Amino acid sequence: MRFVDFRLPRASRAAGAVCAALVLALAGCARPPTVAGPAGAPEPPAGVAVPPGPGAAFTPLRFDQIPGWRTDHPAQAMPAFLASCVQFAALPGQPLGGEGETALAGGMTNQWASACAAARLVPPGQDDDARAFFEANFQPYLISSDGQARGLFTGYYEPEVNGSRHRDATHQVPIYRRPEDLGKRSPYFSRTQIEHGALAGRRLELLWLTNPIDAFFLQIQAAGRVRLPDGTTVRVSYDGQNGQPYMPIGRVLVDRGDMTLNQVSMQSIRAWLTAHPDQAQAVMEQNPSYVFFKEIPGLASDVGPPGVLGAPLTPGRSLAVDKSYIPLGAPVWVDTRDPVDGRPIRRVMLAQDVGGAIRGPVRGDIFFGWGPAAEEHAGKMNQKGIAYVLLPKVATAAAR
Repeated sequence: MRFVDFRLPRASRAAGAVCAALVLALAGCARPPTVAGPAGAPEPPAGVAVPPGPGAAFTPLRFDQIPGWRTDHPAQAMPAFLASCVQFAALPGQPLGGEGETALAGGMTNQWASACAAARLVPPGQDDDARAFFEANFQPYLISSDGQARGLFTGYYEPEVNGSRHRDATHQVPIYRRPEDLGKRSPYFSRTQIEHGALAGRRLELLWLTNPIDAFFLQIQAAGRVRLPDGTTVRVSYDGQNGQPYMPIGRVLVDRGDMTLNQVSMQSIRAWLTAHPDQAQAVMEQNPSYVFFKEIPGLASDVGPPGVLGAPLTPGRSLAVDKSYIPLGAPVWVDTRDPVDGRPIRRVMLAQDVGGAIRGPVRGDIFFGWGPAAEEHAGKMNQKGIAYVLLPKVATAAAR
């Protein structure tokens, strides 16, 4: 699998929202985060002081101080970590991001070599061995920002839509390949211009979909699965954006008075667009941003799309972060709430992706996978949470 050069800034992640987190991408950053209630909101570890602001802080602590540390099934995170190790080995000595302590101890690919070697010796499926691996090879740090340990956690997923390689009476909505002149003029054609024929006749159509709303949400997620009439599936991923600003259509609908901020979700916006076919196109065109796609051959159906690190994303174990603070590939313990049943989500995830709206030290976007359950969770995930980054002990000691 090709390693995406994460040294360069990206307009979007390889799989995920163009404006990153799904709810925020649809509604805009004005929406207040949903909290699971005062009694259910995650708390920092007892006895661990959160440094006062301003800026990011990384406070070292013991694994036994992390709430829920022994309740996870960390063996489920090992394949994702090993996938990151493959990418580290592909480009030795390349930067991964981070700030201060995190950059010194885990900001370069070669700093993960010892932990990766140890990971290859962990028996598959053995939680006790996987937990012992993390405890032996990593130092955990509580992440805080401006004196606050709680941050926002959202979700994204890989949508599944119907399409065809050829235009016919059923499949009339194109998704486009990257134009050869993209970048030569900035900004490029707007969504309205493209959808009214600006690229017609250039043979840039990658696939044809049945529904313009499907095409719109596929662009928000920037990756997806397209089911063809013969039953096969094509995987597509982000391959460029038109340079136009992103306008959340949830904000448009709120400004029009069609819904309130508290009503905005992926599900509610899709329902509104479906119920108002005479107005849907005009509302979607209020967002001038437009995404181009490429086909990704050779991916198994049980494998997620590649994130910006290049490793395939793992449902429930891959996380999009702000790599200005957290190095790509780093394990991150996340303590938040399930948006559907309210149960705690406490587990090891891997920082394998980024997103345009994922900004700040305590900010994460959880990849939920594909299918109806993933869509429901991603569309509703908008919870407060706490995060702990795990940095290699060998590199941490060398940095001091």
